[in-house]
Amino acid sequence: MNLSEYAEHDAVGLAALIANRQISEVEVRSAALCAIKALNPHINAVIETWEDEPQAQAGPLQGVPMLVKDLGLTARNRRNELGSRLAQGCVADSDSELMSRFRRSGLLTLGRTTTPELAASTTTENRVDGPTRNPWDLTRSAGGSSGGSAAAVAVGVVPVAHATDGGGSIRVPAASCGLFGLKPSRGRLPMGPDVDEVWAGLAVHGVLSRSVRDTASLLDAVHGPAVGDPFHIAPPNQAYMSLLNREPGSLRIAVQEHALNGLLTSPEVSASLKMVCQTLENLGHHVTPVIADIGLSWEAFVELNARFWSSNTAAWIDAIAAVTGRGIDESTLEPATLALYRLGQELSATELLGAMYQRNIVTRNMGQLFSNYDVLLTPTLPNAQPVIGQYNAGQETLDGRGWMARVFDHSPFTAVFNVSGCPAMSMPLAHDSTNGLPIGMQFGAGYGREDLLLQLAAQLERALPWNARRPGIWAGNY
Repeated sequence: MNLSEYAEHDAVGLAALIANRQISEVEVRSAALCAIKALNPHINAVIETWEDEPQAQAGPLQGVPMLVKDLGLTARNRRNELGSRLAQGCVADSDSELMSRFRRSGLLTLGRTTTPELAASTTTENRVDGPTRNPWDLTRSAGGSSGGSAAAVAVGVVPVAHATDGGGSIRVPAASCGLFGLKPSRGRLPMGPDVDEVWAGLAVHGVLSRSVRDTASLLDAVHGPAVGDPFHIAPPNQAYMSLLNREPGSLRIAVQEHALNGLLTSPEVSASLKMVCQTLENLGHHVTPVIADIGLSWEAFVELNARFWSSNTAAWIDAIAAVTGRGIDESTLEPATLALYRLGQELSATELLGAMYQRNIVTRNMGQLFSNYDVLLTPTLPNAQPVIGQYNAGQETLDGRGWMARVFDHSPFTAVFNVSGCPAMSMPLAHDSTNGLPIGMQFGAGYGREDLLLQLAAQLERALPWNARRPGIWAGNY
């Protein structure tokens, strides 16, 4: 199997070829490893390749190669370094629950992908591994914090890759790299066993893919609580894959063009949003402009996130330092991460409880919105991704709150779904004619309604197909 043949198939397609013995697992593994070696020097997305990974277990996706983000889950006897000098050399002693489920689904994990330090950014440019580059324009960011996974999938190195999302970290790189990215509802996928929730419930696991059916198939394979999990979300009535060929019916879709921070969406993104709205109306949906009421000012919303991010990051850093014996200073942490650590150390317990109170306000308001509408549509990002180095410039001058303001101004549409726990997805439905970059559109739904989002996604994938669009750096060209 040459790289051109390999790259043309998504995960479901590869699994079918392997199951029907049209190709072997050995051939697919070899193609994936060749793709990593050929393309990674261009994008810097894969920081370690596991060529000694044993044969895949039997499962619905047996033999399909994937990569895992260097953060959020652990693989036994593999390094887990979180994009940080502080955690360099850390090795996991066991598989986390989700890693075990990936293995049981038949996926073949072939290595780790880059992440910004401790995932505290929406660009992937850490000081240990260097910047991960966008395959559509190598001078630009691939997004973050799952930027390595996104870049690897976008160039065809693997059809799917693990990702996490605490404020947009699946959807931002999906939009940046022209991929499908679904952030599941809080509790849909297990976070443990070492933790019950991450970032006070803001963060979840997921995957990045080039097709809707790949994400649906992965979700079918790994969803559901583990023993002892704090959330037991209602399971879907039927397999997600079984829903993809069914039309979602006429939906009430609220659309918000500009973000709550007051900054305007770029003309190119706004024009794409209007095109998507027209497509939705042509499909029989009812589209209504709104300005979502989250119950808080933008400044209060950023502050509640700053308290959750910084307090959890501070506890995380203390735990890593205790294991490694390293100091917590400029020699082990980047300026922005250190600023978040200091903010987390300064917060009081009552300030954290105040953030929990405000999280409830946002959750209740979003619940009310989804009692009036089925779906909320926004741009995923208001502007094109910045060039490498621009996002992180001057971070040493910012305190923790200043860094959070920068992160949220870059990605002002995504975090409301992390705070509320609702599912949301980014779809690569348009392209910017001025620079050739993909433009992502974000769709969110009520808690637990991944089924509705996936049905809508499949409908839009048929109406506005993106699979034929390829970045300049593409495995099929090798």
